[in-house]
Amino acid sequence: MDYITIALAKGRLAELTMDLLEKAGLDVSELRQKSRKLIFTDEKNKFKFILVKASDVPTYVEHGAADIGVVGRDTLLEAGKDLYEVIDLGFGACRMAVCGPKELAGKLDSIHNMRVASKYTNIARNYYHTVKKQSVELIKLHGSVELAPLVGLSEVIVDIVESGKTLQENGLVVLEEVCDLSARFVVNRVSMKMESERIVSLVKTIQSLLHSEE
Repeated sequence: MDYITIALAKGRLAELTMDLLEKAGLDVSELRQKSRKLIFTDEKNKFKFILVKASDVPTYVEHGAADIGVVGRDTLLEAGKDLYEVIDLGFGACRMAVCGPKELAGKLDSIHNMRVASKYTNIARNYYHTVKKQSVELIKLHGSVELAPLVGLSEVIVDIVESGKTLQENGLVVLEEVCDLSARFVVNRVSMKMESERIVSLVKTIQSLLHSEE
Protein backbone atom coordinates (compact mmCIF):
# COMPACT_ATOMS: atom_id res chain seq x y z
CA MET A 1 0.00 0.00 0.00
CA ASP A 2 1.36 3.43 -0.97
CA TYR A 3 1.58 6.26 1.51
CA ILE A 4 -0.83 9.17 1.25
CA THR A 5 1.02 12.43 1.85
CA ILE A 6 -0.57 15.39 3.64
CA ALA A 7 1.03 18.84 3.42
CA LEU A 8 0.43 21.01 6.49
CA ALA A 9 1.01 24.76 6.79
CA LYS A 10 3.57 25.38 9.56
CA GLY A 11 2.41 27.04 12.78
CA ARG A 12 -0.98 27.30 14.43
CA LEU A 13 -2.83 25.83 11.44
CA ALA A 14 -0.70 22.68 11.58
CA GLU A 15 -1.47 22.22 15.29
CA LEU A 16 -5.23 22.55 14.75
CA THR A 17 -5.01 20.13 11.80
CA MET A 18 -3.06 17.61 13.90
CA ASP A 19 -5.82 17.64 16.53
CA LEU A 20 -8.41 16.95 13.83
CA LEU A 21 -6.39 14.19 12.13
CA GLU A 22 -5.79 12.54 15.50
CA LYS A 23 -9.54 12.51 16.18
CA ALA A 24 -9.95 10.98 12.70
CA GLY A 25 -7.75 8.05 13.79
CA LEU A 26 -4.36 8.98 12.33
CA ASP A 27 -1.17 8.73 14.39
CA VAL A 28 0.41 12.20 14.49
CA SER A 29 2.67 11.52 17.49
CA GLU A 30 5.87 11.78 15.43
CA LEU A 31 4.65 15.05 13.99
CA ARG A 32 4.10 16.48 17.46
CA GLN A 33 7.71 15.87 18.50
CA LYS A 34 9.89 18.97 18.28
CA SER A 35 12.50 18.06 15.68
CA ARG A 36 14.12 19.35 12.52
CA LYS A 37 12.67 16.53 10.44
CA LEU A 38 10.65 17.52 7.38
CA ILE A 39 8.80 14.24 6.73
CA PHE A 40 6.82 12.38 9.40
CA THR A 41 5.07 9.03 9.08
CA ASP A 42 2.09 7.15 10.44
CA GLU A 43 3.24 3.60 9.62
CA LYS A 44 0.04 1.92 10.78
CA ASN A 45 -2.30 3.88 8.51
CA LYS A 46 0.30 4.51 5.76
CA PHE A 47 0.17 8.30 5.85
CA LYS A 48 3.06 10.75 5.54
CA PHE A 49 3.00 14.36 6.73
CA ILE A 50 5.15 17.22 5.48
CA LEU A 51 5.42 20.62 7.17
CA VAL A 52 5.82 23.44 4.67
CA LYS A 53 5.34 27.19 4.43
CA ALA A 54 1.63 28.00 4.00
CA SER A 55 2.15 29.64 0.60
CA ASP A 56 3.82 26.43 -0.68
CA VAL A 57 1.01 24.02 0.30
CA PRO A 58 -1.04 24.54 -2.92
CA THR A 59 2.10 24.02 -5.04
CA TYR A 60 2.99 20.70 -3.36
CA VAL A 61 -0.58 19.48 -3.79
CA GLU A 62 -1.05 20.67 -7.39
CA HIS A 63 2.17 18.96 -8.52
CA GLY A 64 1.35 15.73 -6.66
CA ALA A 65 4.23 15.89 -4.17
CA ALA A 66 1.41 15.83 -1.59
CA ASP A 67 -1.98 14.18 -2.14
CA ILE A 68 -3.78 16.35 0.41
CA GLY A 69 -3.17 19.81 1.85
CA VAL A 70 -4.63 21.90 4.65
CA VAL A 71 -4.25 25.66 4.20
CA GLY A 72 -6.10 28.96 4.53
CA ARG A 73 -8.50 29.98 1.76
CA ASP A 74 -6.54 33.25 1.35
CA THR A 75 -3.48 31.23 0.27
CA LEU A 76 -5.58 29.13 -2.13
CA LEU A 77 -7.24 32.13 -3.75
CA GLU A 78 -3.93 33.95 -4.11
CA ALA A 79 -2.16 30.89 -5.57
CA GLY A 80 -4.96 30.07 -8.02
CA LYS A 81 -3.92 26.41 -8.33
CA ASP A 82 -6.03 23.66 -9.90
CA LEU A 83 -7.10 21.61 -6.86
CA TYR A 84 -10.21 20.02 -5.39
CA GLU A 85 -11.34 22.13 -2.43
CA VAL A 86 -13.15 19.43 -0.47
CA ILE A 87 -13.92 20.65 3.07
CA ASP A 88 -14.26 24.00 4.81
CA LEU A 89 -12.64 23.07 8.13
CA GLY A 90 -14.00 26.19 9.82
CA PHE A 91 -10.96 27.03 11.94
CA GLY A 92 -8.72 30.04 11.34
CA ALA A 93 -11.85 31.99 10.38
CA CYS A 94 -11.36 35.63 9.36
CA ARG A 95 -12.15 37.79 6.32
CA MET A 96 -10.48 39.58 3.45
CA ALA A 97 -11.50 43.21 3.27
CA VAL A 98 -10.84 46.57 1.67
CA CYS A 99 -9.64 48.90 4.44
CA GLY A 100 -8.72 52.55 4.60
CA PRO A 101 -9.33 55.87 6.42
CA LYS A 102 -12.93 56.21 7.65
CA GLU A 103 -13.32 59.41 5.59
CA LEU A 104 -13.46 57.20 2.49
CA ALA A 105 -16.54 55.28 3.66
CA GLY A 106 -19.14 55.35 0.87
CA LYS A 107 -16.82 57.23 -1.49
CA LEU A 108 -14.70 54.46 -2.99
CA ASP A 109 -16.63 54.25 -6.27
CA SER A 110 -15.96 57.93 -6.99
CA ILE A 111 -12.15 57.72 -6.67
CA HIS A 112 -10.44 57.66 -10.08
CA ASN A 113 -7.14 55.78 -10.55
CA MET A 114 -7.37 54.38 -7.03
CA ARG A 115 -4.20 52.79 -5.68
CA VAL A 116 -4.65 49.56 -3.74
CA ALA A 117 -1.80 48.08 -1.67
CA SER A 118 -1.87 44.39 -0.72
CA LYS A 119 0.12 41.23 -0.10
CA TYR A 120 -2.74 39.52 -1.95
CA THR A 121 -2.61 41.20 -5.36
CA ASN A 122 -4.31 38.30 -7.18
CA ILE A 123 -7.27 38.39 -4.78
CA ALA A 124 -7.41 42.19 -5.02
CA ARG A 125 -7.19 42.09 -8.84
CA ASN A 126 -9.99 39.54 -9.08
CA TYR A 127 -12.19 41.55 -6.70
CA TYR A 128 -11.77 44.86 -8.53
CA HIS A 129 -11.81 43.53 -12.09
CA THR A 130 -14.44 40.80 -11.75
CA VAL A 131 -16.70 41.90 -8.88
CA LYS A 132 -16.39 45.71 -8.88
CA LYS A 133 -15.62 46.09 -12.61
CA GLN A 134 -13.23 48.85 -11.57
CA SER A 135 -9.77 49.68 -12.85
CA VAL A 136 -7.24 50.25 -10.07
CA GLU A 137 -3.46 50.41 -9.63
CA LEU A 138 -2.24 47.47 -7.54
CA ILE A 139 0.84 47.83 -5.35
CA LYS A 140 2.42 44.62 -4.02
CA LEU A 141 3.66 44.77 -0.42
CA HIS A 142 5.13 42.03 1.77
CA GLY A 143 4.49 43.41 5.27
CA SER A 144 2.97 46.24 7.36
CA VAL A 145 0.33 46.87 4.69
CA GLU A 146 -1.54 49.22 7.06
CA LEU A 147 1.24 51.76 6.58
CA ALA A 148 0.43 52.34 2.90
CA PRO A 149 -2.61 54.66 3.30
CA LEU A 150 -0.95 56.47 6.21
CA VAL A 151 2.04 57.61 4.13
CA GLY A 152 0.19 58.20 0.86
CA LEU A 153 1.40 55.10 -0.98
CA SER A 154 -2.21 54.01 -1.60
CA GLU A 155 -5.76 55.11 -0.88
CA VAL A 156 -6.80 51.70 0.48
CA ILE A 157 -5.44 48.23 1.27
CA VAL A 158 -6.83 44.72 0.74
CA ASP A 159 -5.86 42.57 3.70
CA ILE A 160 -6.94 39.89 6.17
CA VAL A 161 -8.97 41.18 9.10
CA GLU A 162 -9.37 39.13 12.27
CA SER A 163 -10.18 41.29 15.31
CA GLY A 164 -9.69 44.61 13.51
CA LYS A 165 -7.45 45.82 16.36
CA THR A 166 -4.44 46.60 14.13
CA LEU A 167 -6.66 48.63 11.80
CA GLN A 168 -8.14 50.55 14.72
CA GLU A 169 -4.71 51.35 16.17
CA ASN A 170 -3.71 52.83 12.82
CA GLY A 171 -6.90 54.83 12.28
CA LEU A 172 -8.25 52.54 9.54
CA VAL A 173 -11.62 50.85 9.14
CA VAL A 174 -13.16 48.09 7.00
CA LEU A 175 -14.74 49.77 3.97
CA GLU A 176 -15.84 46.72 1.96
CA GLU A 177 -15.94 42.95 2.52
CA VAL A 178 -14.13 40.89 -0.12
CA CYS A 179 -14.69 37.31 1.13
CA ASP A 180 -14.77 35.03 4.17
CA LEU A 181 -11.69 32.96 4.93
CA SER A 182 -10.95 29.78 6.88
CA ALA A 183 -8.82 26.63 6.62
CA ARG A 184 -9.59 24.34 3.68
CA PHE A 185 -8.90 20.65 3.00
CA VAL A 186 -7.68 20.32 -0.60
CA VAL A 187 -6.84 17.27 -2.73
CA ASN A 188 -4.70 16.70 -5.82
CA ARG A 189 -6.92 15.84 -8.82
CA VAL A 190 -4.99 12.70 -9.82
CA SER A 191 -4.78 11.47 -6.19
CA MET A 192 -8.56 11.82 -5.90
CA LYS A 193 -8.88 9.25 -8.72
CA MET A 194 -5.98 6.94 -7.76
CA GLU A 195 -6.57 6.88 -3.98
CA SER A 196 -10.27 7.66 -4.07
CA GLU A 197 -11.33 5.07 -1.46
CA ARG A 198 -8.86 6.08 1.27
CA ILE A 199 -9.16 9.82 0.66
CA VAL A 200 -12.97 9.77 0.57
CA SER A 201 -12.97 7.68 3.76
CA LEU A 202 -10.82 10.29 5.53
CA VAL A 203 -12.97 13.12 4.15
CA LYS A 204 -16.17 11.49 5.45
CA THR A 205 -14.62 10.90 8.89
CA ILE A 206 -13.52 14.54 9.14
CA GLN A 207 -16.89 15.81 7.93
CA SER A 208 -18.72 13.77 10.56
CA LEU A 209 -16.32 15.02 13.26
CA LEU A 210 -16.93 18.64 12.21
CA HIS A 211 -20.68 18.01 12.07
CA SER A 212 -20.69 16.55 15.60
CA GLU A 213 -18.78 19.58 16.93
CA GLU A 214 -21.31 22.07 15.55
